[in-house]
Amino acid sequence: MTYITNERLKALLSQLAEFCSNDLTYKYATASHAAAITDITMQHALVTGGAGFIGSHLCEQLLQQGYQLTILDDLSTGRFQNIAHLESDANVRVVIDSVIHEDMVKQLVADCDCVYHLASAVGVQLIMDQPVKTIENIFVGTEIVLRHCARLRKPVLVTSTSEVYGKGIAVPFHEDDDVVTGATSKHRWAYACAKSLDEFLCLAHWKQSRMPVSVVRLFNTVGPRQTGQYGMVIPRFVQAALEGAPLTVYGGGIQSRCFAHVADIVQGLVKMLETPSAHGQVVNLGNDEEVTIMELAQRVIAATESTSEIQHLSYEEVYGAGFEDMERRVPALGRARELVGYQATCTLDDILRDVIAEQRAAM
Repeated sequence: MTYITNERLKALLSQLAEFCSNDLTYKYATASHAAAITDITMQHALVTGGAGFIGSHLCEQLLQQGYQLTILDDLSTGRFQNIAHLESDANVRVVIDSVIHEDMVKQLVADCDCVYHLASAVGVQLIMDQPVKTIENIFVGTEIVLRHCARLRKPVLVTSTSEVYGKGIAVPFHEDDDVVTGATSKHRWAYACAKSLDEFLCLAHWKQSRMPVSVVRLFNTVGPRQTGQYGMVIPRFVQAALEGAPLTVYGGGIQSRCFAHVADIVQGLVKMLETPSAHGQVVNLGNDEEVTIMELAQRVIAATESTSEIQHLSYEEVYGAGFEDMERRVPALGRARELVGYQATCTLDDILRDVIAEQRAAM
């Protein structure tokens, strides 16, 4: 059986339509022509964490490119409403279950052609509140997915995080930079270390058996459907501004971040798994437009034409004693450009416009 992406399928169908439009040609079509067409089927992708913010946008992107989908999510941080509009699609199967349920994952991996593994704990607040669940769900889930993908040689993409750069100060962050994290007594670093272990396991599979696996480190992805429930700053700021409530900046606000639109990110994810030269690689995806959190708050207030004020809370008041943060987090995107031609096309203004429009519509 030959598996192709939607672009190739469209081209073949166009050729078939032209072929069949000629009555004389069609009359003499051979059985081999029919066999060649019927032996083509669309790729079937398994997306773990597919009901999450990024996962749901990835599912839409894959459907647009002609994939069949199985979406696996336990809805612990994802939301069914993110994918409700997809469930009626004949090319979509939704499974509400956990990625740590091995028998289920074993069957779903066997049924698919490739895997996008996004299932994970998300957000600093959740990590601080539930450190045991964070570590277990991240690493155990990834180990199960990788083991069954390795057994059947299924291509898999695993999403990691810019958090693995820890206390790095060599900005912008390159994929092969040395990393320094905080002490194990600081729960804030549990997420980074768990994701680092994911990466080590992915690369070990590549080294040992050349399993087709790619790792993508995501930098502050934002857009419609993201909530501020787990500490995500832009939806939290926008909600406060629209309600006329104070925008709460943690610390002095001089810490900076780079925000990428989810529409750019999901296109990069699909290209990464479809590109064999990206296998065995760790690649940053994001946007390198840097902004301080204080400036971000001011831009949200201006974009919403809000009368909200800005207030400050110390990290200790929010997360407890001993919390440590990164002052800057800027991705080096050269490897992504080289491998798949990745280029972020959406600016911070585009992101704010889309998030503000969505939240206004929901009020």
